[in-house]
Amino acid sequence: MLKQRVGNSDLIVSALGLGTVKFGRNQNVKYPHPFNIPTDREIEILLDAAKELNINLLDTAPAYGSSEERLGQLLKNKRTEWIISTKAGEELVNGESHFDFSANAIQKSIERSLKRLKTDYLDIVLIHSNGDDEQIILRDDVFSTLEVCKKKGFIRAYGMSTKTKEGGLLALKQADLAMITYHPEYTEERAVIQFAHQHQKGIFIKKALASGHLNTFKSNQPIADSLRFIFNEAGVTSVIIGTINPLHLRENAAQFP
Repeated sequence: MLKQRVGNSDLIVSALGLGTVKFGRNQNVKYPHPFNIPTDREIEILLDAAKELNINLLDTAPAYGSSEERLGQLLKNKRTEWIISTKAGEELVNGESHFDFSANAIQKSIERSLKRLKTDYLDIVLIHSNGDDEQIILRDDVFSTLEVCKKKGFIRAYGMSTKTKEGGLLALKQADLAMITYHPEYTEERAVIQFAHQHQKGIFIKKALASGHLNTFKSNQPIADSLRFIFNEAGVTSVIIGTINPLHLRENAAQFP
């Protein structure tokens, strides 16, 4: 599988990243079908399949319930084999999301993620936006906090999981990468990808399959169509797709160069 550099950083990631929401959270999620949280053994089998497919990027977050803790336990002796991207700014409390973008909250979130993931560094930390992208960047000055953590060696690269075109563009002017939504039925953030390509910044794509809702294409292969459409855009670094099914993971990986 193709691997690419994340912007100007020294991180090299697979074109397909494995999203881990379902490793630790099945409440208040937007997937079309209910699911059970997998066992440790089921996650081990999935991670083994990812490794076999040459996937090295894992996407997690405090808002994904027990995802970070479970990864920390399961990757205890394999940390250097993976690029781990986590987030800060949103956490799960009694099944509900709570947001805090203050410097103190971001620093505590990073410290907690380090402990949960049983590691002394985080490859990537993304601010987990609540939708107020520009205010989070300008008012809360979140990237200054992340830059301090980067200089201390706690994180290697940082960015933001944004929800608007304006937020994505603003993030890329200050950070290493942005995670944005993009697929054939939603192209409003295409300018962010183009900006990233022009300025050598990283782009992670979320919701490439519209969280499992992408089923309106005329083609019999909507997954293939969507991924081909996305990678036709120069500037895309990696597409994050969440699954707990090894067969689905292999089917997705088969669509990547």
